[in-house]
Amino acid sequence: MKRLPESELEIMMIIWEYKRPVNRMEIEERLKKDIAAPTILSFLNRLETKGFVSVEKIGKINWYTPLVKEEEYLQKESRNILQKMYQNSLKNFVTALYDGDGLTSQDIEDLKAFIEEKS
Repeated sequence: MKRLPESELEIMMIIWEYKRPVNRMEIEERLKKDIAAPTILSFLNRLETKGFVSVEKIGKINWYTPLVKEEEYLQKESRNILQKMYQNSLKNFVTALYDGDGLTSQDIEDLKAFIEEKS
């Protein structure tokens, strides 16, 4: 599975949100920034080429359905980040968050609960 550039990932996140086939106009409504319709269509075409979505034309409207599950993609991306940036060490990752004041007391409690649940 290929890594998506930020622009395509933003489109994909919107598609995953819908949990049903979605068209370009619905995607455009949810975008946080103004992107021209032809640009959105170009991103959607790339997503189709990469195997992330399928397209079904009904009347004059194309409907896009995700072929890759959100959880599957995010899990793979998380593993890649952990491997590349933190030498595959969860401890190094958490330390980087903690040293940067990124972890709150609640975050630490959540991590403890998660670890207990997985143990």
